Amino acid sequence: MKDLDHIAPEPGLRPPETVMRLSRMGAMFPSRLSFLRALTRRLHHEGARLTRPVWEIDAQGYGHAVYTIAVGGRPYSLVAVSSHLPDDLRSDRVIATAWDTAYVLFDGVPGAADIARLVAEAPKQEAARFSERDLVLSRANRSVRLFSHVVERLRAGQQPDPALIDSVGYLMRTTAVYGNGKFGIADRALYADRPGLSGPFAAEMLTVWMIRTFTHELVEHLGGAPLDRDIKRHLGIGNATGLGMAPFLVSHPVLLHNWMTARETALARVRRLPALDDAARGTLHALAERAQRHLDSWTLPDPHHAAILARLRQDWAELRVWMRDGFLQDAPLDALIRRAERYDAPTQELAVSLAIEPFGRLVDDLCDGMNDNSGLAPLPFATPQEARRAIERHFDWALALRFDDPDETRQFWYVSEEKLEPRLGDRHSEDGAERESPLDIARRVQELYHALDESCDLRAFRAASPEHELALTRLACVMRHPYSEIRDNLIGAGCLPIDMLRSKLSFFGATKFDPKSDRWTRVTLAQGAPLPDELHSPRADDWWMAVRA
Repeated sequence: MKDLDHIAPEPGLRPPETVMRLSRMGAMFPSRLSFLRALTRRLHHEGARLTRPVWEIDAQGYGHAVYTIAVGGRPYSLVAVSSHLPDDLRSDRVIATAWDTAYVLFDGVPGAADIARLVAEAPKQEAARFSERDLVLSRANRSVRLFSHVVERLRAGQQPDPALIDSVGYLMRTTAVYGNGKFGIADRALYADRPGLSGPFAAEMLTVWMIRTFTHELVEHLGGAPLDRDIKRHLGIGNATGLGMAPFLVSHPVLLHNWMTARETALARVRRLPALDDAARGTLHALAERAQRHLDSWTLPDPHHAAILARLRQDWAELRVWMRDGFLQDAPLDALIRRAERYDAPTQELAVSLAIEPFGRLVDDLCDGMNDNSGLAPLPFATPQEARRAIERHFDWALALRFDDPDETRQFWYVSEEKLEPRLGDRHSEDGAERESPLDIARRVQELYHALDESCDLRAFRAASPEHELALTRLACVMRHPYSEIRDNLIGAGCLPIDMLRSKLSFFGATKFDPKSDRWTRVTLAQGAPLPDELHSPRADDWWMAVRA
């Protein structure tokens, strides 16, 4: 396993002060470095084969099934349980108590006793009991409109309405995909070193891809006929994601740095290409046209985000014209990125993903360095003066904030006592700020800076002022990992958690972002991903910005 700390820094990376802003992070798109893409690429290279040894589903679609696939030389199995769910209990909320389906990724091939245990326990979720052989836990609800439509069409001997397929994009929507010890399932440390599951969220992505297969086969079972292959491929898995995901990028700064550094390094590598041959240019033009079709099939009901999407479609069309007319000059990919800088952040970030896409031989190795294996770094300064100079260099943006302005402290993060979920409160109109979670990094670093001005001995300062230890740790981290810190005030009135959600989800490989507020969104995962019998074909690694054929 590589660690990006041990890879020589590459020239030409975009600086953190450009990249690590919420407005840009909230405009990111999936790339070939995204975790789902890395998974299907690995399955392709290993010649993996998905089997279904158990199918105990009745005529109403209720029962259980088991799917098994070998990854990194070891078998893993998805136990899928389908149950009756009254309409009044169907909810996107993670705090729901019942779902249409529940799933467990099992370490190995489950025996009859294992299957019976998981069929009984998985639907209970919080009240269930799991073991160290249970790696991932998930649950999902049907997209009632599309699921029913597909079943009805298949029963009538017809295929689903392509327009409805495009507008929804999935048969089921997960409300959570849990790993790393949640509810007693296995800690990630038990399998983090295994080939195939060592990458970020690899077990979770494997689970999502296998769930997608179950949704396809369930609807075909109920409809009594097979789906058209192109339509089936275009049916991904939906996901509803809220505030619970947002703090992750703040609480895992080294991981964030490694993800961002991999992406920026990939971009820097392709920008240095001196020229492109006819085949590479043709691929880029084809991918740019595919991206346009993807944007055209993406619908957003929210007026604000719909306007952003409309502008992106227009700007992307203009950029494609420029590519056609001006793409023969020197350093063509560098020229593409520079040209995209004339447009807004969404166009720029889509151009980044496009530029990386055709050049796997140059960038795919970076996927091996996206974990955090480094642990906490020791403080790289010995005196208060050195620490202050480090803050001036790395947190100058935080020093410029005016925390005496009520809007700069408007929001506070906390964990709901009742639901144990992250929440955002209004500091000036709601109670609970005394239970604030430590996401106020900018404010803490600014307070540290001023407190250090009165000290001459760092060791004595730390002993007397433990409240500043977190800020010192973040300072040490950003000095070694420059992309580890979001360079915005996360408690200010202008902080939009949706930007953090979209950034993280883009690394998962999510598409078709559909924000329902500035605090939660729906997305589609694995849309266009290879079907199980396509893992051995070129489709296994050619589904960026997927469109229906």
